[in-house]
Amino acid sequence: MLLAIDCGNTNTVFSVWDGTRFLATWRIATDHKRTADEYFVWLSSLMTLTSTAATVTEAIISSTVPRVVFNLRVLCDRYFGCRPLVVGKPDCKLPVAPRVDQGTTVGPDRLVNTVAGFARYGGDLIIVDFGTATTFDVVDSDGAYIGGVIAPGVNLSLEALHMAAAALPHVDVAKPLKAIGTNTVACMQSGVYWGYIGLVEGIVREVRRERDRPMKVIATGGLASLFAQGTELFHSIEDDLTMHGLVLINDLNKDTP
Repeated sequence: MLLAIDCGNTNTVFSVWDGTRFLATWRIATDHKRTADEYFVWLSSLMTLTSTAATVTEAIISSTVPRVVFNLRVLCDRYFGCRPLVVGKPDCKLPVAPRVDQGTTVGPDRLVNTVAGFARYGGDLIIVDFGTATTFDVVDSDGAYIGGVIAPGVNLSLEALHMAAAALPHVDVAKPLKAIGTNTVACMQSGVYWGYIGLVEGIVREVRRERDRPMKVIATGGLASLFAQGTELFHSIEDDLTMHGLVLINDLNKDTP
């Protein structure tokens, strides 16, 4: 079985793939100080509960936090007896190389989402990922990542607003009942929610104008379903896009000499 690990700035997700489906998925806060032993104590307990312990034979890692990769490598080697494939490293092959400025490093999560999005929807695609940052990945007709947009994430913006303005409270992200707020919390929620709807629609409009062709728009990330309630822009919401991409990349590297 395959252990797929997606390490983001906020959370790290572990999923076990049996060749046809994901048997279990677990999430833990990302912490570069967490050791391989600590990962295993936590992970092995959950694997035992779901009857997936001692069945992992291969692993793949995508990490936007370079400092955690070493301990995740040690985890796979020490406790599962396998050398993990790491997306973004020279020995990890992709179906199509990204076409960006020379010397540019593309985030592994964006490469993985590109592979998964192309496999499911074909090319000429915009993938909007509502994570710590809100990212837009543009996929060419042949499946190549050709660039994108990075904007502050929704929760990051709310936290910055709360910290910079002493009189403003911390609020949760929610779709407001109406655009005009009649109290401070409602005003902030409206600003963030409809502000991000406008941001997403505006950026997608500009990408489509530059590309001068129809572009499908796929949303992923924890807040994707919430923001989909406020716009008809998205063709689909994908909860498991990154994990699906990790499986595809792992399969490609197994089949490639």
